Amino acid sequence: MNREAIIMALFSLVSTSASFATKSRRLKLWSSVPSSEKPALFLSERGDTYARASEAVPESVTMQLEIYIYTEAGKDDSVVPASTLNLLIDAVDTALAPNKLTGLQTLGGLVSHCWIEGKILKDAGDLDGDGVAVIPIKILVPRT
Repeated sequence: MNREAIIMALFSLVSTSASFATKSRRLKLWSSVPSSEKPALFLSERGDTYARASEAVPESVTMQLEIYIYTEAGKDDSVVPASTLNLLIDAVDTALAPNKLTGLQTLGGLVSHCWIEGKILKDAGDLDGDGVAVIPIKILVPRT
């Protein structure tokens, strides 16, 4: 397993899914990202879970990551902030779509599957203008 190659493949895929002004693997607070650098996408690693069904079965590793998307569409009264945030979430969702033949997203053959799992946290920015979405990602990596 090459974690760096896997994470770079994921980052390359999602960071080019929309016109993000900023894209980084180093998470920043949204208050530290100037308006000129939004929309922004950050990929943050959250940990790995090792599992083994039995001694005869090789272990698998599930990597957990989060994608943070920052917008400022709420600062424009003529825009519905949720619409802007939804378009960016949809772009990431589309980028992570599984292969139609296999039903899996393998990040170019590096992993068994990569997918969105769990609740996407959203604050569109209606009140203060700054929108954020946090998208939970899981990556299954078999160990042989």
